[in-house]
Amino acid sequence: MIVRVRRWAYVRGCLRAPRLTLPVIIVGNLSVGGSGKTPLVIWLVRQLRLAGYSPGVILRGYGGSAARHGRPLLVQAASDAALVGDEALLLRARTAAPVAVCRDRVRAARLLIDQGVTVIVSDDGLQHLALARDFEIAVIDGERGLGNGYLLPAGPLRERPERLGQMDAIVVNGEGRVRAAPEGFRASFTMHLIGASLLPLAGDGAPVALSSLAGHRVHAVAGIGHPQRFFAHLRAAGLLVIEHPFPDHHSYRAGELAFGDELPVLMTEKDAVKCRTLTGPNHWYLPVTASFDEAEAALLLRRLRRSLEPQSRS
Repeated sequence: MIVRVRRWAYVRGCLRAPRLTLPVIIVGNLSVGGSGKTPLVIWLVRQLRLAGYSPGVILRGYGGSAARHGRPLLVQAASDAALVGDEALLLRARTAAPVAVCRDRVRAARLLIDQGVTVIVSDDGLQHLALARDFEIAVIDGERGLGNGYLLPAGPLRERPERLGQMDAIVVNGEGRVRAAPEGFRASFTMHLIGASLLPLAGDGAPVALSSLAGHRVHAVAGIGHPQRFFAHLRAAGLLVIEHPFPDHHSYRAGELAFGDELPVLMTEKDAVKCRTLTGPNHWYLPVTASFDEAEAALLLRRLRRSLEPQSRS
């Protein structure tokens, strides 16, 4: 009831959502835990740039101390993850686009306007109704779906499943038997995360094919919303995985990455941005890239571009 009343207040104008001078794309989810939003944001930034836009990314900056304050902060390549958060640092490194963090996403977006961006992409923020938006994408984990369909704390959802009917697009991360889209809703797309090469955490050295470790035991470290997805990816490549799950946005200490043997230690890219000073010769990370069927990608981008046209926003 609280969720519905709050949304009704914004729809009716009792609470105001400032509309920016630039189009805003929201990439969010209905459930808690990792669903694949950040790889999709990276993919969107690349596609928008290819289409002639200058995109910028905003997010709260979970895991960083800046998220506790109302002052927007521009993320630099050398920023500390303890300040801006691991996802913000990852987005800055992978996209080279302007990235701003702030719990008030309107203020973060206005900071990026001063940087000359022409479109804003928000990593998360589906429930941040104070920011008006032109295109909403809900990302759903194909394996876990919407869980039991109940709101917190009885289930994993932040909003009721009916909210999907208001989305401009639904992206399902991976294959799954769950029916993500509401009845009659056609704008549902399937995304796959591709990761086939390991990079040394030390930053020097050539990539190594993930498949080269097939049949070998490895330590797998993951401090993400759904660590089992990372472990399953490694097992699908034939690796014998010793799991080391950590809480999402975990701040690592040196001893947590030492396991008393010489086995390779593999981690996600999101973990790697926080572990540069903890590196060893056997520490590697696995970047992943969002991938779509060519026809589905074209359809999604056509729908997106229509929402960015000035006449559609007036």
